[in-house]
Amino acid sequence: GAAFLKVGVGARSVGMGSAVTTNGGDVEQMFWNPAGIAMKDQKIQAAFSYNNWLAGIKQNVGSVSYNWEGIGTIGAGVILFGVSDIPATRDPFNDPTTSTTYDYMDMAAQISFARYVTDRLSLGVTGKYIREKIDDLTATAVAFDVGSLYDIGVWGWKVGARLSNIGSDIKYYDFSSPIPITFSMGTSITPLSTESQKGRVAVDVVKQQDYLAYFNVGMEYSVEDMLALRAGYKLNYSDIEDPGRTNRNSIQTSIEGWSVGGGVHTTWSDYDVRIDYAFTDMKILKDVHRFSIRLGWK
Repeated sequence: GAAFLKVGVGARSVGMGSAVTTNGGDVEQMFWNPAGIAMKDQKIQAAFSYNNWLAGIKQNVGSVSYNWEGIGTIGAGVILFGVSDIPATRDPFNDPTTSTTYDYMDMAAQISFARYVTDRLSLGVTGKYIREKIDDLTATAVAFDVGSLYDIGVWGWKVGARLSNIGSDIKYYDFSSPIPITFSMGTSITPLSTESQKGRVAVDVVKQQDYLAYFNVGMEYSVEDMLALRAGYKLNYSDIEDPGRTNRNSIQTSIEGWSVGGGVHTTWSDYDVRIDYAFTDMKILKDVHRFSIRLGWK
């Protein structure tokens, strides 16, 4: 149920192979590790992300956060995921519906809160309402995420953890399916850090309720805090084969391959703008392109 929650949000995050548990100061972290939305040097952030997913499905994501001095950072976001005008094959004798098409649309609306409990440790929580709609049939669920992020203070070394999608099942008629509970731990370091260049490496270990544990590995290289290049891969996820528990042959469980991306970043006065792009190799299916824009105000 609600499998759309597994699809990565944000071009920067996906460009790094989704190794983003330790990303901080970013409003789109509410869709990953909510502790990462906590801000120190900005007052407001807003972001929009577009994903041209598989089979004509589109993912549109909007989010906004506000740094409430002395309280913490609060945020709100929404994910829309679906496709319209699917040709319908209906039984004209048993189905009174006359429409020749139908829509499929998933939605998650959420509110997040995070704050620094010390100068180096931030904690966060997200509550979300999930809805799936196929034609005239709707199913809903509620869930929450929790996360933490700690800056060790050496080489930009950070560690973090998150537990996502703890909640009720999605139920159609009398059949219930659990939503994709996900646990992730991650670490990242910045071994290259000068006035003009930064190089960051991140690794996450991820365990989803219905999948084997795998590793997200990503890197980000930036010049003058203006131009960034990114790459990432999911180990034990792409090309893995499920050996099965019977005499059947093993089967491939994922077709997602490597990701690459880049972005531009500029600031002037009290304003901050970042535009990012990511490409994901999907092998036998159509490759995936993501675009994101984030605005910030001090």
